[in-house]
Amino acid sequence: MSKLYIVPTPIGNLEDMTFRAIRVLQEADLILAEDTRTSGKLLKHFDISTPMHSHHMHNEHKTVEQIIARLQSGQTIALISDAGTPAISDPGFLLTRACVAQGIAVECLPGATAFVPALVNSGLPNDRFVFEGFLPEKKGRQTRYLALAEETRTMIFYVSPHKLIKTLAEVVQYFGPDRPLCVSRELSKLHEENLRGTAQEVLQHFEAKPPKGEIVMCVAGKKV
Repeated sequence: MSKLYIVPTPIGNLEDMTFRAIRVLQEADLILAEDTRTSGKLLKHFDISTPMHSHHMHNEHKTVEQIIARLQSGQTIALISDAGTPAISDPGFLLTRACVAQGIAVECLPGATAFVPALVNSGLPNDRFVFEGFLPEKKGRQTRYLALAEETRTMIFYVSPHKLIKTLAEVVQYFGPDRPLCVSRELSKLHEENLRGTAQEVLQHFEAKPPKGEIVMCVAGKKV
């Protein structure tokens, strides 16, 4: 029976790959990968020889129909991203939606994703939170900050390292210099860092020491 498997892959530490994820990737007829070069290294490490096709944000609109046709013919397909769980700030939603519309089975395996350990590490309230992913680049960015300024839940953002200082300065501007936050960097890797403090303190730290690596920022909600 055909099925689309959504398979999380490690965000840094290869030991976070699950036994089930390895088996599903080995048994699938096809693996859809965000970057076949990056995923090729992962598959080689775990001795997985399943064929791969490229599936990323620049071609996913064009390839969905072809993939649906393969699934309808009886194939089992596994979708992976470069790191973490597909469809979380990565390609995957369009294909999942198309499968659901066509009555094709979809199963997402539990596994690595960056924002969960970042939230737990932060020490900020995590009983209720909102995941914002990447903020808009230009259009709508200010509007988003203004809307979030009244948010009372912990907010989670993905931030590229070359935009962290700008983003922290914007948090100071829109949320205030004393807003507690935590910047998690290089999660699960050798040089993992979780820097906690006020927005102003964390901004000053990274102004003096420019950040490197993958970054998740958790910001406390507005006190009520």
